[in-house]
Amino acid sequence: MRYISTRGAAPALDFEEALLAGLAADGGLYLPESWPQLDRDQFRRLAGLSYADAAAAVMAPFVGPALAEDELGRLAREAYAGFDHRAVAPLVQLGPADWLLELFHGPTLAFKDYALQLVGRLFDHVLERRGETVTIVGATSGDTGSAAIEACRDRARIRVFILHPKGRVSEVQRRQMTTVLADNVCNIAIMGSFDDCQDLVKAMFADRRFRDEMRLGAVNSINWARVMAQIVYYVTAGVALGAPDRSVAFAVPTGNFGNVFAGYAASRMGLPVAKLVVGSNRNDILTRFFRTGAMEAGEVHATVSPSMDIQISSNFERLLFEFMDRDGSAVADLMGRFRREGTLRLDPSRWRRTTELFDAARFDDEETLATIARVRRETGLLLDPHSAIGVAAGAACRPHASVPLVALATAHPAKFPDAVERATGTRPALPPRLADLHRRPERMTVLPNDLAAVEAFIRGTIAEAAA
Repeated sequence: MRYISTRGAAPALDFEEALLAGLAADGGLYLPESWPQLDRDQFRRLAGLSYADAAAAVMAPFVGPALAEDELGRLAREAYAGFDHRAVAPLVQLGPADWLLELFHGPTLAFKDYALQLVGRLFDHVLERRGETVTIVGATSGDTGSAAIEACRDRARIRVFILHPKGRVSEVQRRQMTTVLADNVCNIAIMGSFDDCQDLVKAMFADRRFRDEMRLGAVNSINWARVMAQIVYYVTAGVALGAPDRSVAFAVPTGNFGNVFAGYAASRMGLPVAKLVVGSNRNDILTRFFRTGAMEAGEVHATVSPSMDIQISSNFERLLFEFMDRDGSAVADLMGRFRREGTLRLDPSRWRRTTELFDAARFDDEETLATIARVRRETGLLLDPHSAIGVAAGAACRPHASVPLVALATAHPAKFPDAVERATGTRPALPPRLADLHRRPERMTVLPNDLAAVEAFIRGTIAEAAA
């Protein structure tokens, strides 16, 4: 399997090279040169497997010769061995054809664990074999940071720098990052928004001298391996509900578009996906695109679902590449115009093609809280505000009453206790292993939204550690 850039000007890489590179040299994102296919019998055979063994089977075509089948299986089993639920990603029934896919049973209580627990091990395996080290830089709107830190902490060949927007993540999210005092982990609070953090990370990768000097790698969903590992839970959920002999729809609370793009990738592999519903909060740039064909960036608004407080969704570029018939130069032109002017528009025929598979809906804070309250009243379940948007979007856009619809529960309600308590009167408790989180000491560095300042801090920290 070879990987190509969405902007068409970077060399094709194998899986191992794409894993370590993260962002392509031309600023684009890597995608497989062609989509591997699973036939109907292959999907059916997944039904009797553990989550880890199903993961290895689904990911094997993307990894190719970089890892032997038994090595990939071992890494997958190690990655998911510590999850709190035996099913790893269990389905919970909400109604006759409505389901919740619980993706919060990993070590940091969020869906990012399902990819990053594996990606951390992939990095370690590849770096050890090559005798190399890497400096991971990542931006987080809340959950990626803690999942990346947990996956990479104390690994001798990895140094981790995570940027988060100061004051714009929940206290639980912040503390899950800043209370990890491992020597190879640094948390940076940026005076700005998540989009500012993401722009800084992209600028560091675009700075070839700094990128090469620091040997930068990425764990954000700009790294293809992140998306690859997320394909798995779409496939396992679909198979559990009757695929490939039955179509399934998914509703996904979406900020950076990586999670829902994994659903698109599953459909390209042959999973019969009836609809992918994008759920947005007040920062509804994606919903407006799927409704109008135009993407227009605006101000980032703070909401009760902060992980989705995003205006520039990095992974949307991968979808553009697909619907621009994989024309990298056309994608580069569109993205350049979007950066310059803050707007992007597809021609009507291409936009209509996206709406054959995608639909979208947006919900403000009051509607989100009302959904949390309704689900608690009707089922007894507590939802975090992001998962609530997924449930609400699925209800608003479901394709047909007979089609099973799976809403992705992307975080444990205890990660956002204030919002859940406001909606239901019940304050969700953290699991016992995190019960002392609010008493643990924190460590982070506050920096301005300035590329030179961030690069100088990273360079100085690494030099100090090497001295």
